[in-house]
Amino acid sequence: MTWGLADDFGGMTEAMLHRSRAFVRLGGVDVDVVTLDHRPDYPELETRLRNRGDLVQGMRVVNLWDWLREHGLPRGTLDLDRHVFTPLPEVAAAADEPFVERRRAGTVISRDRLGSDGSVLQVDVYRSDGTLLASDRRDAHEHGVRGGRSVVLCDGQGLPVRSWGSIWALYRAWFDALTAKVQSWIIVDSKTVAPFMLTYRRKHVVTAHLVHASHLQGTERPMGRLRESRRAVFEALDDFDLVAVLSERQREDVVTLLGDHPSLCVIPNSRDLVDRAVAEGDRPRERGLFLGSLTARKRPEMAIRAVLAAASDDDARPTLDVYGTGELRPELEEVIADADAEGRITLHGYDRSARERLGSGSFLVMTSTSEGFPLVLIEAMAAGCLPIVIDVPYGPADLVRDGWNGFLVSTGDAGSVAQAIERLLALSDDDIAVMRQHARETAEQYDDDAVTRRWATELRAAAQRKE
Repeated sequence: MTWGLADDFGGMTEAMLHRSRAFVRLGGVDVDVVTLDHRPDYPELETRLRNRGDLVQGMRVVNLWDWLREHGLPRGTLDLDRHVFTPLPEVAAAADEPFVERRRAGTVISRDRLGSDGSVLQVDVYRSDGTLLASDRRDAHEHGVRGGRSVVLCDGQGLPVRSWGSIWALYRAWFDALTAKVQSWIIVDSKTVAPFMLTYRRKHVVTAHLVHASHLQGTERPMGRLRESRRAVFEALDDFDLVAVLSERQREDVVTLLGDHPSLCVIPNSRDLVDRAVAEGDRPRERGLFLGSLTARKRPEMAIRAVLAAASDDDARPTLDVYGTGELRPELEEVIADADAEGRITLHGYDRSARERLGSGSFLVMTSTSEGFPLVLIEAMAAGCLPIVIDVPYGPADLVRDGWNGFLVSTGDAGSVAQAIERLLALSDDDIAVMRQHARETAEQYDDDAVTRRWATELRAAAQRKE
């Protein structure tokens, strides 16, 4: 379960889809990827994901609204005195407030009514034949002012048949219909929808939450401050049947801060391992890679400045190929222009095939302020691309031993990262080959078979605790 799928999805979605493929291939089970958003083109997206191998046979995308377009929910309470029902007009000019439309194959499938500040005050959802499926008011207390919720579901003629005072109540009714009292397992990957799943407790459903990033603000650990986006879950850990973090160090910190919980366990992400010949292949030792979003948390500018500051005895100037997109790109372009670094620093933008370049890179720079258990780090090590990472909560220090299978930088500044790059450039070919071998051996601990077995063990234990 996640909120939605984006075209240029990042590590969390990549890990979710990879894990699901492993469940199908190794566990012999079917996996539904469940989404809740109003994206209009899920059929086309699913086709694209299948064509490029992100979805395999045994996997499907199940979106709430697309499912409701084809299926009905059992009849329940309808109370239009409490739950306001004011469908939007079909023509924008007839509305008092602006609204935007989403279309599929030329047909309107939803309309959003907007407030003066651009916020969404109402969403009306339609079936493919144009009949009203649902109306979701977010200004139920006072028209035009966000506050209160009113969700009304309609039948095939567009007439109201069921209503709720919250969207979560509709979600729960849908999950009841999806699971149909059959033993089911729901793994929540998104922190956005995790608070909702705390409220969904059914005897036949085992609920699990995989925490993809740090639960703490900043770098202070273990007695740091909980992220507000994580507070609801971490203050109610036992309301999930299973809560998995990605590293042992993070589990220990959670226990120190919040006490031990039977539901808490460690399950790292897994990856396919590239051919050993790729990991052992030659590549220019000065070629560096950065794979990640161009955001403040990933600190790409620090990686760029570190590469520009690094030097070597033989005048081999390190380079950096940056793969990713984000709001910091204009600033990074200025940094590169000011440093006259074109040719040494290349911004490639988002590239689905960027991971395939790891086998041709000498080192991977990771300068994030926090991490979970980054897939790209495992992939780099499997490909013999040596990681140069900052010791932040949580992932890098669980994988990288400084000078053995990569370089672990204790302080988060460009100068220290540059020194690590210089250490790599000064090594002999034999020493680099040994480090690449150690990196490969580290990555082999996180292959799909081992991690899928761990999921099986922990999910069975969660079911037994629930029983």
